Amino acid sequence: MSTNSNEEYLLEVKDLHTSFFTESGEVKAVNGVSFTLKPGEVMGIVGESGSGKSVTAYSIMQILADTGRIVGGQVLYRGQDLAQFDRKQMAGFRGKCCSIIFQDPMTSLNPVFTVGSQIMEAIRLHTKKTKEEAKVRAAEMLELVGVNEPERRLKQYPHELSGGMRQRVMIAMALACEPDILIADEPTTALDVTIQAQILELMQDLQKRLGMAIIMVTHDLGVIADMCDKIVVMYGGSICERGTADDIFYHAKHEYTKGLLRSIPNVNNSKERLIPISGTPINLLNMPKGCAFCSRCDKAMKICLEQKPEELSMSDTHKASCWMNVKEMLEKQAGGAQA
Repeated sequence: MSTNSNEEYLLEVKDLHTSFFTESGEVKAVNGVSFTLKPGEVMGIVGESGSGKSVTAYSIMQILADTGRIVGGQVLYRGQDLAQFDRKQMAGFRGKCCSIIFQDPMTSLNPVFTVGSQIMEAIRLHTKKTKEEAKVRAAEMLELVGVNEPERRLKQYPHELSGGMRQRVMIAMALACEPDILIADEPTTALDVTIQAQILELMQDLQKRLGMAIIMVTHDLGVIADMCDKIVVMYGGSICERGTADDIFYHAKHEYTKGLLRSIPNVNNSKERLIPISGTPINLLNMPKGCAFCSRCDKAMKICLEQKPEELSMSDTHKASCWMNVKEMLEKQAGGAQA
């Protein structure tokens, strides 16, 4: 089951292709995504709805809808190919090695069971703890994530808790078995701004204390500005740019990333108008021949319509797939030759 994979990586996603087979045809939700995650590293996956970021996360966990299927590539955990895992091994991987926090805790938590019974179920499923030991662990986890009166909260139902409290319960459940990797799929979208900040601060604190790796899936670049070691920007099921937070925020090299940055409010200049990205998201049933973003790009050239751009290295940490970078590079070379 082991491969000749680099042992310094906790997770390796190699040329991942995931499709959904519908009555209308094959929806190519993820097209050749590759990235690595080291132990203790925090990575952000950013993109608008339909960019493939959540499907990438669900592909790692193998929790796709019935119509979804991984059609190519590999997902390696500590050098082992998850595609080779049987149902029992995969059940062991979920929760114990890799956990996920979903977008809306109200739809993720079962309304007819108490909070305590749901956390205890997760603990007993992946450990050999007794019912009493699981209850003690559940209370410890609620205290860890900042829930007051944990013993009382264990007896409550999800509808009796606030949105922020429910999200904390979801984090407690995800961390109960001390996974190596935590995937957070839009964990703050359903919360107000104040609670968002608290949840992000909590996740940062827990990451430092527990030393786990985090994959943060979000549509909001502002949310992950302070917490990610590296950021991956996705559009149309592919990675269009990747780099450190400084690379992405101060030296963006893909026109889609630049568009996302222009649509974030600027604290230093609150009077400045936000510039939305024009057009509508790409139809994944009918992918273009060239760059997926070209129909919405102000700087699109003829080659953008015809050919997909290759990923080009801007630096050791920064890569982007945009024909504008090739054009700039050729112009520089021409200018240097003339000089």
